Amino acid sequence: MPSDYQAEWDAKYQGGYQLGEAPNSFLVSQSDRLRPGWKALAVADGEGRNGIWLAEQGLEVLSVDVSPVAQSRARQRAAQRGVTVTFKTVDLLTTPFPPDQFDVVVAIFIQFVGSPARDHLFANLKQTLKPGGLFLVEGYRTEQLQYRTGGPPHLENLYTEAWLRETFADFELLHLASYDAVLTEGTAHQGMSALIDLVARKPHLPGRAV
Repeated sequence: MPSDYQAEWDAKYQGGYQLGEAPNSFLVSQSDRLRPGWKALAVADGEGRNGIWLAEQGLEVLSVDVSPVAQSRARQRAAQRGVTVTFKTVDLLTTPFPPDQFDVVVAIFIQFVGSPARDHLFANLKQTLKPGGLFLVEGYRTEQLQYRTGGPPHLENLYTEAWLRETFADFELLHLASYDAVLTEGTAHQGMSALIDLVARKPHLPGRAV
């Protein structure tokens, strides 16, 4: 039997593409940082818009989500696009990822939980990056509660620059930007939004060549 949490997300995805079929624009803007052949983890990837785009750039992609309904639609779209993506249904709060597995972790609007569970989730995702790997984040800032154009209605699920700086204090910070912009992503993200983007690199091991 599916958990209540899984059933909730299945119900959301029953109506069609929640976030549209196009990849997230922040992710696309970081394409110069990505390399064909890299192993990528697309976190809470829903209907696969970001994982499929990564595969189209030549990356080897594992797309994970809690909803089988969303992943069924993602598989169909990947087949239509002619790309290979590995899809896996997981509960991100209980599934440990093996260490040093991925060259890039893509975490776009994964704001389904607040602390302390969020801290454990990010620690799990950080350790699965290879040394030198990139962690890409886009999410809503706390000011999003004023816009109410998408995202969780819970303050504790939203990001602040201070929290991201603290969470990635042991990484090299390559990009961190807070700004407001209009989103047009499916039915779930529509209108002026309070956003924050981050790109951080996992340090290389001591004595290991960069």
